[in-house]
Amino acid sequence: MTYRAPVAEIAFMAKTFGLNSLLKDGLAPELADDLADAVLEESGKFATDRIAPLNHIGDQIGNRFDNGVVTTAPGWKETYRDWAEGGWNGLTAPSEHGGQALPQLLQTACSEMWTSASMAFMLGPMLTTGAVDALVAHGSDALKKIYLDKLVSGEWMGTMNLTEPHAGSDVGALKTRAERAADGSYRISGQKIYITYGEHDLTDNIIHLVLARLPDAPQGTRGISLFLVPKFLVNPDGSLGARNDVRCSGLEHKLGIHASPTCTMMYGDQGGAVGYLIGEENRGLNCMFTMMNNARLGVGLQGVAIAERAYQLALAYSSERKQGRAIGSTSDGMSAIIAHPDVRRMLMLMRSKTDAARAICYMTAAAMDRSHREADPEKRKASEERAALLTPIAKAWSTDIGIEVASLGIQVHGGMGFIEGSGAAQHLRDARIAAIYEGTNGIQAIDLVTRKLPLSNGDAVRSLFGEMHATLNALKASNLPGFGASADKLSEAMAALEAATLWMAKALKERTEEALASATPYQTLFGTTLGGINLVHAALADPSDKHIATARFFAEQIAPEAQSLARTVTEGAAALSNIDSVLLASA
Repeated sequence: MTYRAPVAEIAFMAKTFGLNSLLKDGLAPELADDLADAVLEESGKFATDRIAPLNHIGDQIGNRFDNGVVTTAPGWKETYRDWAEGGWNGLTAPSEHGGQALPQLLQTACSEMWTSASMAFMLGPMLTTGAVDALVAHGSDALKKIYLDKLVSGEWMGTMNLTEPHAGSDVGALKTRAERAADGSYRISGQKIYITYGEHDLTDNIIHLVLARLPDAPQGTRGISLFLVPKFLVNPDGSLGARNDVRCSGLEHKLGIHASPTCTMMYGDQGGAVGYLIGEENRGLNCMFTMMNNARLGVGLQGVAIAERAYQLALAYSSERKQGRAIGSTSDGMSAIIAHPDVRRMLMLMRSKTDAARAICYMTAAAMDRSHREADPEKRKASEERAALLTPIAKAWSTDIGIEVASLGIQVHGGMGFIEGSGAAQHLRDARIAAIYEGTNGIQAIDLVTRKLPLSNGDAVRSLFGEMHATLNALKASNLPGFGASADKLSEAMAALEAATLWMAKALKERTEEALASATPYQTLFGTTLGGINLVHAALADPSDKHIATARFFAEQIAPEAQSLARTVTEGAAALSNIDSVLLASA
């Protein structure tokens, strides 16, 4: 079985977690006349019919590298061309550059379906969208005039060049050099690694956004500048000119996402690649964060997308595979394994965690939309802080869920899950990278507790907690019996999260090392509690048996973990104080 886009459910979740409120508040007038439904329907068709069939082909064949030339898997180029010609690359881009200026949330919902169809396929367009965002926010008028229209249309693709062999998460250690040229441009020299879609045959030109350091720059992150470095220089009339001094020296052989070319890029072999400054000198990291923040949401969405595809495959397999005889069965033959309680439990873990992660990603996108569309400065600031608070949770918790759900998918398949032919193994291989790139999940946790919790002296997190309490109060007032003990279980989880948050705020001031040691379990606690309450919010919006059952399962089977996570946060850090005897012991 291949992937089929769950358009109706995705549309419901997108509306519930932001689109409806954007329309109600007059912040998305362009979505009148059911445009959102039409866009999602067509997006789902392209995902199901065109991209999904390429997923296995891309995984098995991957990319071919020959003397600097990268050839993508069969069907990749034609499908990308049709996708770009359909206008999908410019959903959120400014209309003055050929985009459709639609909400980020709508684009997020579409991207989930395309990414479920093939995570490797969507990595390139995700980074192109980020390059567009960076240019719109920080690029000069001259750069916008030359590059934006073709990036928005998808005629050209963009990349993000940060990592070097000695500078991964510590971006401030990078050594790529930039020298000023007399004509106002720069000459870039150095090596970048792990560059997604750094070289390929999908587009005629590739626009690299490269972090580099000027000779007189301060040390560390304060001395980094951002440059636009095209694969081919562009003539005054917009046609492609000479090849720039940038090349791909090789491809990485990876655990997963085989169809996404991961390149080592060499700049300046012949004296220096021509680059153009984006923003101000020594302010490049600020510019790159515009690209990275949206990419972090995109990576969180990869966790949701892989989880959805893994669930669909496991559900189909469990309905067909027969083993044993289920309790209460009146048949003389074997039962489908979906009839066995433990398999049903695993499937519901997959379903409920996928839905919870989807809700968090969608509400993050909605906050991003409001941060740009709200007219009132105070509301705009509050939305910016809400998006900032949610982004590390969306990235980390959702990608953790993607790995967990993909692993459960293999377990549901049993021995067949360990066999590549089933397709279940690819999901786990693809999902594993998402917890690492765009800032490891541990770094996301540190960002959450050190930079996001203190926003506006804690007002940002208090506002979110207030909305979570409002949902719990609405649950208690509903008196719907199908929710079972959901109100009690989620209230206990909420109390645990609030207690851990107070501890974290105090520890950051008095015991910083303990706070950092507890950051990851705290992030998991936050995601688990928020995810469970979001499922209740969805079920109250549509009190169908399906949504109520999903919310109840999460509340009664998963939310109780919150209390143990809270204890790990508040009491477990001390266990790290004497571990050198283990970690530094000689073999």
